[in-house]
Amino acid sequence: MKSTITWTGDRRWLGQTESGHSIVIGNAHDDAPKPGPSAMELVLMGAGACSSFDVVSILEKSRQKIENVIVELDASRAEDPPKVFTRIHMHFVVKGRDLDPARVARAIELSVEKYCSATAMLEKTAPVTHDFEIIETA
Repeated sequence: MKSTITWTGDRRWLGQTESGHSIVIGNAHDDAPKPGPSAMELVLMGAGACSSFDVVSILEKSRQKIENVIVELDASRAEDPPKVFTRIHMHFVVKGRDLDPARVARAIELSVEKYCSATAMLEKTAPVTHDFEIIETA
């Protein structure tokens, strides 16, 4: 896996992946609008995306009728550099029809505690907790 990060001026960088995707990354001076997510925001979003991917895959394999999975992430960071994450909580909102709560719980547990590479790395500095809710759809 390879990526390239190019400083494009001020507090803005362009991230490009080996697969051809790009994203503007940045911070702002004072109260100026940010040009894109910060590097740490991307790390947190990456953990949510990694785990959500696993959950969807596991629930599909168990023939659950999922329609959407949303992960709301809440994290705290250390006050002193390197300002690593010190706590991460993942709240999964799983929408679908006739979902089995035990299967949803197990899918999330497997992802966060076994399969997701991002949460495995982040757990080295921060406890990663999780919970979920199921929203029944018509």
